[in-house]
Amino acid sequence: MKRMTQVVLIVLFMFMCFFTTVYADSDEQVIQGNGAGPVYELKKHEEATLEGYKEKYGSDTYGVTAYILDKLRIYSIPLVFIGIAFSAVYQYVVGLKRLDVRDKGFNSMIAIITIGIIFQILPLVFAIVVTNTGNQ
Repeated sequence: MKRMTQVVLIVLFMFMCFFTTVYADSDEQVIQGNGAGPVYELKKHEEATLEGYKEKYGSDTYGVTAYILDKLRIYSIPLVFIGIAFSAVYQYVVGLKRLDVRDKGFNSMIAIITIGIIFQILPLVFAIVVTNTGNQ
C-alpha cells in the first residue's frame, strides 16, 4: 500500500510537470517595452533599487554590498523558520529515544537562530559604519 501511494504521487508529479503551460512574451516585445510581463517589470524594479543604493552610499561597491545585505536579510527569514522546524523535529520527535540526537537538534536550533540574528543585524551595522566613517 505504501509503495502504491509513492507511485501514484510520482505519476501525479510527472503529469503536473509535463502538462504545465508556460506563456512568455517574445523577445522583441520585451526589448521594445510593449506588453512587458511581470518578470521584466520586476527586473526594472530591482535595477532601480540597486541604483538607489548606489546613490545613497555614493559608491558602486557600497551600493552593491548594501543591496546584497538587504536581500540576505529578506531571504534569511523563511530559511530560519524552516531550519527551526527541522531542528525542532530532531529535538522533540527523533530525540525522544536518543539523547545525542536531541542535543544535536537543540544545538542546531541555537546555531540557526544565531545566524538569523546576524543576518538581520548585519545591514544595520553596515549602514552605521559606512555613514559614520565619512565615505558617503
